[in-house]
Amino acid sequence: AYDIGLHGVVYQVNKWDPKQFDWDKKLADADHVGPTCQYCHMRGGHHNVQRFGTVYTSMGMSMADRGAPIWKEKRDRWASVCDDCHSPRFAKGNLQALDESVKDAGLKYRETFKVAEDLLKDGV
Repeated sequence: AYDIGLHGVVYQVNKWDPKQFDWDKKLADADHVGPTCQYCHMRGGHHNVQRFGTVYTSMGMSMADRGAPIWKEKRDRWASVCDDCHSPRFAKGNLQALDESVKDAGLKYRETFKVAEDLLKDGV
């Protein structure tokens, strides 16, 4: 997802340009043109990549509507990473869009599975 998203494309296009990504600097001191994997996943110098995991499925999206506190904490932490460069409204809006996409994808998956099941029953 990163590679085909805006941040990943900026990285892929500029990663060899030392003016855009100076790899001799520590991440905290760097002024990169866009965020790298480490910027989000190892925020603040933490080496526990999952601490700021941004893998959507690991944030309880299937459980998001149930209001479990652990999912709210993970979602808020995820949004806080985006808040470093974007407005809080931006991150929350993207989370909402992701929620809707996951719901839509789940419905389409069930519809597709039903079609395949019916074809199998019909001997196709």
